[in-house]
This record gives sequence, C-alpha cells and structure tokens, in this order.
Amino acid sequence: MTLWQPLESPIGELTLIGDGVALTEILFANSPRRDALRQSLPQGELPQAAEQLEAYFAGSLQHFTVPLAPKGTPFQSRVWALLREIPFAETTTYGALAAQLGNPNASRAVGLANGSNPLPIIVPCHRVIGANGQLTGFAGGLPAKSWLLDWERHCKFFGADRE
Repeated sequence: MTLWQPLESPIGELTLIGDGVALTEILFANSPRRDALRQSLPQGELPQAAEQLEAYFAGSLQHFTVPLAPKGTPFQSRVWALLREIPFAETTTYGALAAQLGNPNASRAVGLANGSNPLPIIVPCHRVIGANGQLTGFAGGLPAKSWLLDWERHCKFFGADRE
C-alpha cells in the first residue's frame, strides 16, 4: 500500500511517499502534486526514510541505505544511478554526467532526467550544477539547492562525516 509521511526539514516540509517496502518519492512543499497525493493516499509512517533524512539534516549521515523504488525510463534510471555516485559535498555538471554515459552531447537529456528525479536529496540531484559553475534549476528551489550544498560542505569541513 502506498502511503505518505510529512517530514520537517531545514529546507521546508518534505512529503515522503513509499510503498511499505521502499521509498518512491520525496516532494517539496512547493510541489504542485503534493496536496493531491496527500488527499488521495493514506498518511502513515516511513520510519527508515524519515530516520535517515533526519540524520542527514543533523549532519551525521552521508550515505543513504533506505530501499528506493523510483519510477522512470531506463535512461532516467541510468542518470539517477550516476547521481548516487557523486560524492558527498562535491558537485559535477550535466556535461560531465553525459560524458560518463558515453554521449557528451546528451547534457540536455541528462538535465531533463535530473529534473525528473523523484527522490531528491537521497538521489542527490542538487549536486549537479551548470558548466559555468552556477546553480541551475531544482524542484525545491535554488535557495534549497544552495542550502543543501552549503550544508554538505559545512558537515564535511567540520568533520560531521559519520555514516
């Protein structure tokens, strides 16, 4: 059964959605789908996802182990797998990810897949920036993306690198 759980965070309330086994989505408060999903699904608890996200926001977790079940195309899944390989507190570009996929001309397609990521933060799409080093789109808004990147750098610099 699919259910949802609210989770307060420093970047606003998140809505966690899962199927009882795996986390399927994380929605930001500004998501146009959030209210409709909350009305159509029962509220429940997703304790492993909530605990891991709380630990991340407390600075004591860098690598998530919660089971994930995102829905996407094979290409999106390949991009999302690469996102999970971006080290904590580091960034990469759409072009670099496209090159890793073997097609350096696919940076726009990578950007679209990145923007379709249903599991932000855990699948760290916030770690992808523009080729010019500037922050680019993020479902939670650029202030949230900036906060996440600054938080990770802070945690890494001050030694909050516990697993």
